[in-house]
Amino acid sequence: METYDVKTFNQRMRSRTRAFAVSVYQLLNGIRLGDLNRSLARQLLRSATSVAANYSSATRGRSEAEFYSKLCIVVEECDEALFWLDFLLAVDVLKQEQIRSIKIEAEELLSIFSTIRKKLKNKKFPAT
Repeated sequence: METYDVKTFNQRMRSRTRAFAVSVYQLLNGIRLGDLNRSLARQLLRSATSVAANYSSATRGRSEAEFYSKLCIVVEECDEALFWLDFLLAVDVLKQEQIRSIKIEAEELLSIFSTIRKKLKNKKFPAT
């Protein structure tokens, strides 16, 4: 496993979250959607782009508390993106083969950001 300094890690994750948002955009841009499904797809796009925007904002925060706050939003939005992927799959708007790599990336991002959030929380509020 590679190790990174914080600056390099943040740059890599900003790039990765942006790529995630772009891949969701490209997926949704490439399919025909009716009015009802379009509003559901927008929810997925909104949460995916929010992951990228909020992580970028978090890395430019002025304090650890600000970083933690934004990171909490990133975790929530990543979880929401997974919900919408599963929902759109369940209602046959998207197919498994269309979302496989996007879903894997969303799960990996959620795992990474959840771990960071947990470590920051434990650092701020250590178990007594």
